[in-house]
Amino acid sequence: MEDESYFLTVLRYIHQNPVKAGIVADAANYNWSSYNEYVGKRAIVDTDFELRIFSNDREKALESFKRFHWISSDDLCLDVSENKRLTDKMVVEIFKQKCRVNHCSEIQSVEKDQRDRYLKFLKEEGLS
Repeated sequence: MEDESYFLTVLRYIHQNPVKAGIVADAANYNWSSYNEYVGKRAIVDTDFELRIFSNDREKALESFKRFHWISSDDLCLDVSENKRLTDKMVVEIFKQKCRVNHCSEIQSVEKDQRDRYLKFLKEEGLS
């Protein structure tokens, strides 16, 4: 089923996030993941539904689950592109350069059309 396929893609995406972020090399090593609930001791998560998607035989399901999670993927599941992290000082310098002002408050005296163009450009650069 397509819904089950997408569900499993999202589950893998969640479990692989710490790996993709470089926090751990293996999802099993991330303490705050439910991954180990599926492949090891179950304590909190009811894993039966997900594992039955792979197989009704629990051992086969576990093997398939593990293989599925080892598949490298570029899945996009509500990914948000990472914004640039700028310090306040950097923002002020960009603002002054791009808007050709010596102080941020001077933007109020710039002609409205030009000010709107500056603000649009700054927003496109990730500034709010």
